Amino acid sequence: MNLFSALEKAYTTEHLSARDAQRLAEFIAFGPIVFQVSRLMIRFGILDMLRDSDNGMTREEIASRTKLSDYAVKILTDASLTIGTILVDTETDRFSLSKTGWFLLTDPATRVNIDFNHDVNYMGLFNLEEALVNGKPEGLKYFGEWPTIYEGLSKLPLQVQKSWFGFDHFYSDSSFGEALKIVFSLPVDNLLDVGGNTGRWALQCVSHNKDVRVTILDLPQQIQLMRNQTAGIEGSERIDGYGINLLDNSAQFPTDKHYDAIWMSQFLDCFGEDEIVGILSRAAHIMSRSSRLYIMETLWDRQKYEPAAFCLTQISVYFTALANGNSKMYHSDDMFRLVEKAGLRVETVYDGLGQGHSIIQCRKN
Repeated sequence: MNLFSALEKAYTTEHLSARDAQRLAEFIAFGPIVFQVSRLMIRFGILDMLRDSDNGMTREEIASRTKLSDYAVKILTDASLTIGTILVDTETDRFSLSKTGWFLLTDPATRVNIDFNHDVNYMGLFNLEEALVNGKPEGLKYFGEWPTIYEGLSKLPLQVQKSWFGFDHFYSDSSFGEALKIVFSLPVDNLLDVGGNTGRWALQCVSHNKDVRVTILDLPQQIQLMRNQTAGIEGSERIDGYGINLLDNSAQFPTDKHYDAIWMSQFLDCFGEDEIVGILSRAAHIMSRSSRLYIMETLWDRQKYEPAAFCLTQISVYFTALANGNSKMYHSDDMFRLVEKAGLRVETVYDGLGQGHSIIQCRKN
């Protein structure tokens, strides 16, 4: 394994005392309750009020401000004290925000993750056991009868769509500025955006380079969603759509033009290993020696800080239970192996983009 030093220390040595390990075990056992209590401390505005209060607040003051019953506030504050998101002054019985509560309230990534886990994952995770055994996203049936979540994205409840796209865009958008510099450091007349979703990267490209044309490959229903999202925006006339079922190995990539760059952003983590090889092999088939393929992923072993690696390995469980049943957030060694198996070779790896992204730049063998 080629872990960054912070991860190596976290995962190869025991660093908890017996008492701390026991507490963490109980924290895990009550994880669903910890999550919902903490989410509601945000939703009811209690953490906001504590942050903005100079001297803290009593239970009675919280109840008055939130219109919750004294019982409801006591349930939430008792639990939050032992969770560690709030503190209490035992002389005045006034509550204040802890450091953990501050991060829970103000860290953008944490807020996105809370919404994603509540709106998208929470109910479906009840079927994780079946998903692991059957290799299918058994939790997805909570929303509808689709083979993967991608076919059903446009039909999900609006709040679920909002949290899903908010999660997806938060992690990708933060890296786009740096990614554009990398991709366009070489001449690019035509770019193929594989799994282009709603066209956010394509719009960035046509804004960054006034001559480039972008073709988005995605499911037909996603292509229509993309057209709706990009309609009327400057540069959208240089964005084309190509509907394709990428899981169908007989569905070939377009050969109507030479593509200087092929882009896959937060895309390959949506597929199992055999499917990734199939997708990359078809990409390699249309590449010339001058073409470059760029894979942007949040590879969990190449994170600078341990909390990021923790988040990514947990997100893998979403793919198992709800997305498709067979994909994950990959370790870089696995991704490199799949690239080579598809007839490509890794030319360069760029780390530390945005919210922990890496770009793997590949050429045809």
